[in-house]
Amino acid sequence: MSTQPSKSLETFPNPTPQRDFTIHMEIPEFTCLCPKTGQPDFATLILDYIPDQLCVELKSLKLYMWSFRDEGAFHEAVTNRILDDLVLATQPRFMRLTAKFYVRGGVFTTVIAEHRKQGWQQLPPVTLVEVSSQASTRG
Repeated sequence: MSTQPSKSLETFPNPTPQRDFTIHMEIPEFTCLCPKTGQPDFATLILDYIPDQLCVELKSLKLYMWSFRDEGAFHEAVTNRILDDLVLATQPRFMRLTAKFYVRGGVFTTVIAEHRKQGWQQLPPVTLVEVSSQASTRG
């Protein structure tokens, strides 16, 4: 098992490419360095994507995120770089990366970046009738 950070993102085949489904990941321990002060910046990253043919492999994603620990980057730049790298590796139908940075100088920063595959359109949501629990067995 690797104990070194890596910029390499591995993928595996989408097990159900005929269907749109969402993969949701929360990465609560992201760190990089402030390019002005060199102090650490901490963030929770939220990755939501609809894969096409490939999914990102979790161990490689963890090592990739770790690789930013000693790099200086503005919040906006690092969020968009991560999204670009993930899109390049997986070519998803849709991907959104939300980066919620912890307070710095009294300011919380949230950066949201999105990618949509050309021509892909989200299906409209289905609204189901709400049925209470045991409605058909209890009068």
